[in-house]
Amino acid sequence: MKSYSFADLFAGCGGLSLGLSEAGLTGKFAIERDPMAFETFSANFIENQSSRVAFDWPSWLAKQAWDIELLLAQHKDDLVKLRGSVDVLAGGPPCQGFSFAGRRIEEDPRNLLFEKYVEVVGALQPQALILENVPGMRVAHARRNVIDLPVPGEQIEKPKSFYDKLVDSLDLAGYKMEAMLVDSSRFGVPQRRSRLIAVGVRKDLCEWLDGGISRMFVLLEEARLAQLKELGLPDAVSASSALSDLETAGREMIDCTDPESRRGFREVKYGKPTTTYQRLMQAGHDGGMDSMRLARHRDDVRERFGRILAECRKGVRMDDESRKTYGLKKHRIYPMASGEPAPTVTTLPDDILHYSEARILTVRESARLQSFPDWFVFKGKFTTGGDRRTKECPRYTQVGNAVPPYLARAIGIAVRNLLEEVAQAKSLFGEGAEELPVASTA
Repeated sequence: MKSYSFADLFAGCGGLSLGLSEAGLTGKFAIERDPMAFETFSANFIENQSSRVAFDWPSWLAKQAWDIELLLAQHKDDLVKLRGSVDVLAGGPPCQGFSFAGRRIEEDPRNLLFEKYVEVVGALQPQALILENVPGMRVAHARRNVIDLPVPGEQIEKPKSFYDKLVDSLDLAGYKMEAMLVDSSRFGVPQRRSRLIAVGVRKDLCEWLDGGISRMFVLLEEARLAQLKELGLPDAVSASSALSDLETAGREMIDCTDPESRRGFREVKYGKPTTTYQRLMQAGHDGGMDSMRLARHRDDVRERFGRILAECRKGVRMDDESRKTYGLKKHRIYPMASGEPAPTVTTLPDDILHYSEARILTVRESARLQSFPDWFVFKGKFTTGGDRRTKECPRYTQVGNAVPPYLARAIGIAVRNLLEEVAQAKSLFGEGAEELPVASTA
């Protein structure tokens, strides 16, 4: 099978890049504007040259955090010269402007980044595109503070979702798109995380696909089943199967060893993996890992968390009455259930409570729930607060924003197999062949 390459836009700390690399694709370059997130990306994909996930970085692109607008302003000609050498363009614009967790605002500038994405697509003209986003990307957003009075006899145009607008833009750029809502927990990720996975294929290649672009999601289901079998994982990996080796009960506690942590924090001295999932996370690594720092909860906070774990239903979001009972102002708090996949990991560390210990999760535990392996290092601050939350991307935020690597791995295998089917069909039924394949335009 031919080797395929990819570039990653809006790469974050590298969850999508990691999964695609583990699927056998070769990374060419990645663009991420936040310095902390790019520092993490660089530590794992650029500086770690011994790793099988190292990128084949172009000499003209500085290995630093890049804004996509600046990239296009300074290097659009260089991107055009890469045509033919980047098979897959991965990565979608930041999801916050589309998220159901907060207000969806049409004018949010983050929602306009897809226009820059389309411009990069036009420059590189890859064979395939991969975008991952929250389900809200497919919901039409109404403009706020605008009153539209209907004119008699005039037909009012229904608002389009940003996904629909993106599809229209990519259609003009020469790509057919198809999307599906996917739950990461079905791919070996110990977390219920529903995401919109959109894949595009260049129109001149779609005619060679038996079933058209919809073939992608048939291949994704095949990749999902094959991945679970290959990794030896069940249909659903529970939170305790992912995290039991990181529990504090009965374990030796030591001062936090992370060089980027302030003094006074503690962590568990790591022992050994005890489940199949934990052994997969430890593969290629030996023992301890970074980002193990435990939160320093006040006694009253710990006591409250203990009552919640003892008295509240686990595995579901606390309702308004329960939050009022415990004096909680936060709108989203989930006490985890040990025997089920965790709820969606977000950028806020106090959204999820540990299933058996009166505390929030560590960065490493959150990363485990995302399927980041234990050798993967995280850089930058652990948390941030106040108005800096919209300007900085500390470790908890990096993890919460990431595409789960195991989900990305299955997507990468499916896309690689799809491109291989195109290549085989073209070799069998190319120019001069007596018979052409019949492909759906779906």
